[in-house]
Amino acid sequence: MKIKQRKKDEIYNDSWMYTLLLTTLVILLESLKNYTFKIANTELTYAVFLLPLIFLLANYILKKYDYKKAVSAISLSGVSLVVFVYIMSFALGERFILSSVTGDFCGYVASQFVNLTIYSFILNNTKSPIILIYLNYIFSLIIFYMFYTIIYLDMVIVDGFWSGYFITLIIQLIICIPITIFDKQIKKGREILK
Repeated sequence: MKIKQRKKDEIYNDSWMYTLLLTTLVILLESLKNYTFKIANTELTYAVFLLPLIFLLANYILKKYDYKKAVSAISLSGVSLVVFVYIMSFALGERFILSSVTGDFCGYVASQFVNLTIYSFILNNTKSPIILIYLNYIFSLIIFYMFYTIIYLDMVIVDGFWSGYFITLIIQLIICIPITIFDKQIKKGREILK
């Protein structure tokens, strides 16, 4: 019995690396929102490709470690997002305006908590069917854009908003298919070293 306990204690806690990776991806997401490309005369940001991966990483942390580690990773990455925008404003000699980051922050935090709550329920109360995991990703993306849009409503230009919104969601629906398949392959919990 003591041998099993000792092996369990010897496992290195590497959750901090995933927290750092999540924080880095969130900062990259913020940086990429200024770079755009066009599809069907609609400008989209390159961040469209990164957002589903951020949900995957948060779910990975939840699945491998626990809900508490995932919540702390999301909290740290959310705070880092605001600090990054503040530092960049200072470095560029611009005035920091909190409202310039509130949509990103609120959309990110709210959608991640919804994502984690539903994902945790799926893991603990079902056999984790792939369709539920996929729908969780899609629902989390919709929650992100809902909060983002509500907060930035005064800045939304109605002309191309809906076409951009649906093209973004279609791209992310396609990206979520391989992410869901990969997510399904991740084993729950940490393996004990032999």
